Amino acid sequence: MRDVRERLQGFESPPVELSRPGERAAAVLLPVFEEDGEARLILTKRPDTMALHRGEIAFPGGKVDPSLDRDARDAALRETEEEIGVARDTVDVIAALPAMSTAVGTFLISPFVGILEGRPTITPHPREVDLVFDVSLAQLLTEGVYREEHWGLDEHGVERLVGFFELEDETVWGATARILTEFLALVVDVPLNPGRFFG
Repeated sequence: MRDVRERLQGFESPPVELSRPGERAAAVLLPVFEEDGEARLILTKRPDTMALHRGEIAFPGGKVDPSLDRDARDAALRETEEEIGVARDTVDVIAALPAMSTAVGTFLISPFVGILEGRPTITPHPREVDLVFDVSLAQLLTEGVYREEHWGLDEHGVERLVGFFELEDETVWGATARILTEFLALVVDVPLNPGRFFG
């Protein structure tokens, strides 16, 4: 956990403006806590009843609501409290990671890393969260957990690589996997090139 704090404390990626037609601002929190000497990350599973990204693994978060949120960081904390019951005053936000666009749903997601003092008490929102679980960073960095697939060319003619983290019972992919890859690259202090440190 000390490595996470030391490497990311104060890391502030420059804010990115909305640029695509219909794009909406969203924010997520990467909640990290220490248990038995290991840093662990909290993830959620979206219900199959959701309009977008049904059944997918995600970080707690959601749309930025200007009527409720001062900024994206505020939205990430509000949504985390609503979705999994972790109060904002128990979260020490130490970093703002680079914003990422989703391929589906036209969202621009601002991710924030928050440190918790020990394992939190979780209260999942029954309509927004199907499952809450945690995984150690060591497991995420274990050989064979991360893999990539080639999904053809994007709208710019660039080959699209899609990353997957194959956990024991769940698969993390999409925007969540891209955010997770960025986070782990910063924590282990190597250039953002998954093949260098995943599997």
